[in-house]
Amino acid sequence: MTLAELSKSKNKVVGKKQTINAINEARAAVVFLAEDTDDHIKEEIIRLSEEKDISIIAVDSKIKLGRACGIDVPAACATILK
Repeated sequence: MTLAELSKSKNKVVGKKQTINAINEARAAVVFLAEDTDDHIKEEIIRLSEEKDISIIAVDSKIKLGRACGIDVPAACATILK
């Protein structure tokens, strides 16, 4: 998966809360996680994703991830849904 695929996907959620919900509800296909996200958020997303065996794609920055999601603000994480 790439950021281009995330950009084109109509079936995605953006942000920590929505990503966690998608993981917990087994709706997440792949998680994108910005490397400059606060450690406690990264640790939680990584732990949950590993528990559910969901792939994590690292993104250079929250700004880059936000742009790929089509929003004008930084995003810590985003998920393409099944």
